[in-house]
Amino acid sequence: MSKDVRVGVLGPVTAWVDGAEAALGGPRQRAVLARLVAAGGRTVTADRLVQDLWMDPPRGALAAVRTFVAALRRGLEPGRTAHTPARLLVTDGPGYALRGVDVDAWSFEAAVAGARDLAPAAARTSLDRALGAWRGTPYAGLDQPWAAAERARLAELRLVATERRAEVRIALGDAADVVPGLDAHVAEHPWREEAWRLLALALYRSGRQADALAVLRRARAMLADELGVDPGPRLAELEGQVLRHDVGGDVATPDDVWRDTASAYERVVAAGARSRLESTATLLRTLALSGGEGLTAARSQRVAAVRAAEQLSDPELTARVIGAFDVPGSWTRSDDAGAAAEMVAAAERTLAALPEGAPDAVRSRLLATVAMESRGLPGPRGPEAARQAETLARRACDPAVLAFALAGRYLTHFERTGLARERDAIGAELVALAARHGLSTFEILGHLVRTQALSALGDHDGAKAHADETAVLGVRYERPLVAVFTGWFAALRVAASGAPVEVAEQAYRQAAGSLDGSGMPGLADGLLPLALLALRVWHGLPADGGVPDGGAAHGGAAHGEAAHQTATRDAGTDSAAEDSSRWGPYEPWARPHLLLARGADAEAAAAVRRIPDPSPGLLAEVLWVLAGRAAIAVGDRRVAERARAALTPAADEVSAGSGVLTAGPVRDHLDALAAFLDG
Repeated sequence: MSKDVRVGVLGPVTAWVDGAEAALGGPRQRAVLARLVAAGGRTVTADRLVQDLWMDPPRGALAAVRTFVAALRRGLEPGRTAHTPARLLVTDGPGYALRGVDVDAWSFEAAVAGARDLAPAAARTSLDRALGAWRGTPYAGLDQPWAAAERARLAELRLVATERRAEVRIALGDAADVVPGLDAHVAEHPWREEAWRLLALALYRSGRQADALAVLRRARAMLADELGVDPGPRLAELEGQVLRHDVGGDVATPDDVWRDTASAYERVVAAGARSRLESTATLLRTLALSGGEGLTAARSQRVAAVRAAEQLSDPELTARVIGAFDVPGSWTRSDDAGAAAEMVAAAERTLAALPEGAPDAVRSRLLATVAMESRGLPGPRGPEAARQAETLARRACDPAVLAFALAGRYLTHFERTGLARERDAIGAELVALAARHGLSTFEILGHLVRTQALSALGDHDGAKAHADETAVLGVRYERPLVAVFTGWFAALRVAASGAPVEVAEQAYRQAAGSLDGSGMPGLADGLLPLALLALRVWHGLPADGGVPDGGAAHGGAAHGEAAHQTATRDAGTDSAAEDSSRWGPYEPWARPHLLLARGADAEAAAAVRRIPDPSPGLLAEVLWVLAGRAAIAVGDRRVAERARAALTPAADEVSAGSGVLTAGPVRDHLDALAAFLDG
C-alpha cells in the first residue's frame, strides 16, 4: 500500500514514513541518501557515489554502496515485497536516483522561486511555510565537499527567502513589525546591500524618515570604509527617493486602493443604478471564495440581490445577476438548503421569462445554477439541467461558461454508486480547460474532483498529486477553504495507509479543527463522528476498542461506541445515540450501530428497518456500507439486499470518493453481504 515518504536535509539527514522516523542506518548510509538529494532527482552513478563518500575509497566500496542502497530502500519502503521494483530510490542505468519523494530542500527551493509570481499575501504564506521547514544546519554532520557546497548554497537561499519575506510583509503594511528582525539580519550579515535597503524601506514606511536616512548613510560609510565601493544602484536610488519623499513603490496598500475605489464608485454610480446589482453579484462571488464569514454573508446577500433584480422585471438583468455568482461547489450537500431552493426557483423563473434568442451562454449559466443548487437532491431535474447547460456551453464556445457547466455536471453525477471514473474524466477536462484559460477557481475544483475520484479508484499516488496541486493553487490564489479539503484528505491517507486505528482517529480529529469557522455546515455537520464510525466499521472493531459483544450474532459488524463516545465528549452530551444533532444528516445510518454497542438489539433492528436510501452524493457508498453492516448485525435480509444492490456498481472502488473519509474497499463489504445472504 502506498505510503507518505518525506526526506529531510534542512538539518540532520532524516526520513519519515507515514509520520514515523525511518531507519536509515549509519553515517555513510545517510550520506548516500543525502548525495541523491543533492542531485535534485538526477541520476548519480555508483562510481560517483564511491568518490563522493570516501576521500580514499577502500576495496569493496562499490559493493558497500549497493548494500547501503538496499538498506535505504528497506527503510523508505518498508512494505515493499521481494522482487518488486523500488518506487522511490530507483536504479537508473549505472546509478541511482530519488524519484517521487517529498524532500524538504526541494520544496524549499520551489517555494522561494515560486514566491516571485505570487500576490504578497500568498507569497508570505508560502515563504513562512518554507522557512519553517528548517530544523538546523543543512546536511548536518556531513563534511564531504559536495555537502559543504550544498550547505552554503541553501544558506544563501535562506537569506534570500528571509529578505523576500520581509519585502512582502512591508508591501502588506507590516513595516513596523519587520524592523526588529531586519535590524538583527543586517547585524549578522552586514555585507548584504538588500538587507540594508529593506531595513531603510521598512523604517521609512513606518514613518521614520530620519532613521531610514541614518541607516542608508551607515551602509554607504561601511561599504566605502571596509570595501572601498559605492552602494549599488538600488540602495543609492532609495536614498534619493527618501530625501525627496518619493519612494519608488510607495504606493497605497491594498486597503487604500479598495477604499479609494469604493469611494469613487459611491460618488459616480447612482444609488439606484441597475449596474450596482451586477457589481454586487461580482463582489459576492469574491466574498464567497474567501470562506468563513465571507462565504456565509455571500450566501444570504446573494438571495437578497436576486430578489432585488427580480423586482425590476428585467429577466436579462436577473440572469446576469444570477450568472455572475459562478462559485462552484465541491461537496454534494448544500450549506443552506432553503437558499439553494430559492436560487433554483429564481433561475427557473428567469429561464422561462428570457426572450427568444437569448444567448446560449446566458441560458447555460442559469441551467448550471439549477444543477449546482440541486446537488444532493433525488430526482431528474439536477442532472437534466446539467446536461442542457453543458450542451449550450459547448455551443457558445465560452470557456468560463463551459467550466461552470462542467462543475454543475460533476455535482449531479451521482445517480448511482460506482461513477468515480466518469467524475475523474470531468475533473480532467476541468483542469485542462481552466489551466488553458486562466480560470483559477475551476482549476482548483478540477484538481479536487480528481483527488476525490482517484481516492475512490484506489489510486492513492494520483490522488495525492492532485491534492498537492490543489494546495499550491489554494495558496497562490488565496483560497483558504482549499486547506480544509486537503487537510481531510491527509487524514484519509493516514486511515487508508494501514496505520493503527487510534492514529487514524487522531488524524481525523485534527482535520476536524479546520471546519471551525469555515462557513461550510453542509460539509461539517456530523462529518467527524461519521469518519470515526466508518473507520471502525471497516476494521470490524467494536467502537470502544474491545472485543465485539455478541460474537457471531453480530457478524463482526463494527459498532459505533467509539464514535458515540467521541460525539459525547466533543458535544458535551450524555448519550450520542440520542444526540441526533451531533450526527446531523447521518444519524439514521449511525443509530443502529450505536444501539448495538449499548446492547439494545431489538431497538437496533427497528432502526435498521427505518434506514432510508442515502441522498445522491459523495458519501453514498459509505452510508450504504453502514446500512449493510448494520443489516448483517441484526439479521435483516431486506436491508442487506438493498445495500448489496446499491453497492454492486462500485464493487471495484474504495468507499473513499469523498476524498475526506473512508470505509475501505467496497468489495470487502460486498463479500460480507454475500456471505450473509447466500450462506
